[in-house]
Amino acid sequence: MDQSVPAVAPTQPARAESGLHARVLDRLGTAICGGEVPAGSVLNIEELVERYAVSRSVIREVLRVLAALGLVETRRRVGVMIRPAQAWNVFDRQVIRWRLASAGRMGQLRAITELRTAVEPHAAWLAAGRVDHDEASELVGLAARMWAAGQAGDEERFLSLDIEFHRRVLAASGNEMFVKLQELVAEVLTGRYHFDLMPHHPDEQALRLHADVAQAIQRRDGERARAAMVQIMAQASDEMRSMWEQTGEPTR
Repeated sequence: MDQSVPAVAPTQPARAESGLHARVLDRLGTAICGGEVPAGSVLNIEELVERYAVSRSVIREVLRVLAALGLVETRRRVGVMIRPAQAWNVFDRQVIRWRLASAGRMGQLRAITELRTAVEPHAAWLAAGRVDHDEASELVGLAARMWAAGQAGDEERFLSLDIEFHRRVLAASGNEMFVKLQELVAEVLTGRYHFDLMPHHPDEQALRLHADVAQAIQRRDGERARAAMVQIMAQASDEMRSMWEQTGEPTR
């Protein structure tokens, strides 16, 4: 065998197909989540092949992923049909990302904000009783770095630290169900940033409240940790409510 032949050469077409798959999956997923392709619509494989200029195998793989996420189903004598939103895996980060990229992003933000309001204060309360010394100290340090990034107006660093802060609180709760929500929180915070749906300069009260949560957890004061996180969530809801009103979205 000629050892000079690059070993990666046979995988190049597959890599290209993988890129096509991701592009088509994002475009079709966003179209479904945004209502451009409404529930009950039937997808024609040949039309999709022509529309996206890809092979049937790429379309089949895209439809397989969409089916796994609950967005489509195959019915005998009918074909591939779009399922109603109630059937979607709304906790999947890809579905969340598509919904945030669609015209209905405000509804998605509202739903996740309401979920966070219900979960994160209790996660903070649990963390105060279960966190170890090192984890608590790291959380306090993280809140201090958030303060510095917020005061410096470093939006990207603040976003990264904010995501990490909430991830650590959920993890410190010791509840495996809460821990699974960390990807959801990361997606909504990232989406708010990318779609310009959050203040460019974090409010000082929000910065103080994050520090309050961390310090209360370190002191094992569950009630104070919960109360501070409730205020963080209330402030986030107020910020979003203002944006819903500006865009004509319902606030309830």
